[in-house]
Amino acid sequence: MNPARGAYIILPYKGGHDRFATDAKKLINKAAMNDSTQLVAFSLDNCKFALPLSQVERIVNIVEITPLPKAPDVVIGVINVQGRIIPVVDIRKRFRLPEREMNLNDKLILSQTSKRSVGIMVDSVIGVIECPKQEIIVPEKVLPGIGYIEGVVKLEDGLTLIHNIDSFLSLEEEKTLDDAMKKI
Repeated sequence: MNPARGAYIILPYKGGHDRFATDAKKLINKAAMNDSTQLVAFSLDNCKFALPLSQVERIVNIVEITPLPKAPDVVIGVINVQGRIIPVVDIRKRFRLPEREMNLNDKLILSQTSKRSVGIMVDSVIGVIECPKQEIIVPEKVLPGIGYIEGVVKLEDGLTLIHNIDSFLSLEEEKTLDDAMKKI
């Protein structure tokens, strides 16, 4: 469910319009009072990361990535998605994880920043997780000044770093990417 695009609740019909309306109202009220956040969890090496579900457009299998001359180092290249040219970023470089060759099992998470759509190359997508907002630890409590992390959440299988895709590129990298994209 993407809150920005609306929510649909489908209930089985158990007879009687009034019962359906009552059940739907209960579910809608429960969802509105629920103070949790939904995240798309993914992995890079043995590390777990996540993005807010509201920023994720879709997840696709890896495709051929065309190099983009004069793009920032963290931009691998561009892909064509239904006529849209989308830059693909390698967050491994930003988090200083070892480089590795792309393989056919890799995934691309197409996400929306405040300025553009970007593809993020990841090893695998774990799925959508839901966690209470009060369980998310702000990054300043873990490591002050880390601008690429929106928060950290403790799950049963370890820590998950919530990635802040809006602050991924510096202002200089944004400008360099804009200039490189204009030449396509």
